[in-house]
Amino acid sequence: MLYSETECRKRLKNGCGLFCFYAGEEALARTAAQGVLQALAPEAPETLTLSGPAPALEEIELAAGTVSFFGGRRLVYLPLLRPAAYAEKDLAALTDTLTGAEGTVFVLTVVIEEKYGKLRPGKREQAFFSACERAGYCAQVARPGRRELLAMLAGWAEQSGAGFAPGAAEALLERCGDELTLLRNETEKLAAFSDYGTIGREAVAALGSVTLEADTFDMVRMVSAGSTAQALQKLGVLLAMQNEPLAIAGALTGNYLDIYRALLARQSRRPLAQLAKDFGYTGRWSYRLENADRTAARCTRPQLERCLRILQRLDLDLKRSRLGADVLLQKAVCELAQAGAR
Repeated sequence: MLYSETECRKRLKNGCGLFCFYAGEEALARTAAQGVLQALAPEAPETLTLSGPAPALEEIELAAGTVSFFGGRRLVYLPLLRPAAYAEKDLAALTDTLTGAEGTVFVLTVVIEEKYGKLRPGKREQAFFSACERAGYCAQVARPGRRELLAMLAGWAEQSGAGFAPGAAEALLERCGDELTLLRNETEKLAAFSDYGTIGREAVAALGSVTLEADTFDMVRMVSAGSTAQALQKLGVLLAMQNEPLAIAGALTGNYLDIYRALLARQSRRPLAQLAKDFGYTGRWSYRLENADRTAARCTRPQLERCLRILQRLDLDLKRSRLGADVLLQKAVCELAQAGAR
């Protein structure tokens, strides 16, 4: 079952005693769990947290049988639980405790390995999730799209007492991609910098962290738009920040490969989800390929193939040429601009 905020609220209203959220990224499952914990806080102000992949069964059983001091239901939070870390017999006992407790609400988060854009739970996890689904609300938290990410940014800013100016949240997404932990940390940092008022685009540009992947993608867009001088300026900043030349070249190559694959997918009418599966994209594939797809709409296959050959030669030159790495990178950027302009 996929996570639905509407369904989750319905289960909360009906007095559900077990909530299990699993995802390929900790921040996804944690965000859903925090929503339940906050909703239950007025009813169950006393929350017991049992951290770790495999809390002792005795602690969990004791928590399930303890009467709340405040007279309501007891709230027990089990973050980052790993069902496979228990022996088969212990996992069965854990499942019985979680699904049979009365007067206690259990909230669980589980992180599952993600391959080819899909979660791959093992047999024990599958059996555990099935039992949780029968007894309560158990749902997979899917990776959010652009609209959902913008809504999450707005929500995090509001929790901090701030808000985004028009275009500022979009600018933050462009800089950081869809890594949720990074986005939340950046939102909180920018909210504090803006004195918990309005977060403007200037603040994002001045203080927002950016990944090497995002920086080099900015260079690709500048090159494809004919802004070679700006691309060289961006390269100078990356070198001044002590980024390894080979890492810069590798990130550039990865971005051009994304665009090339997105172009081929466009031409063959292949959806991006299938492209992610074919080439083993995981984690941040959605936002990354969406950016590549938008750029691919302005490119031709011969242009991209010339660019990839330039980058292949750059990689070899960086490893064996006597010329300085900065000179080789500048030369490659200029060649990429020429190749894209033909």
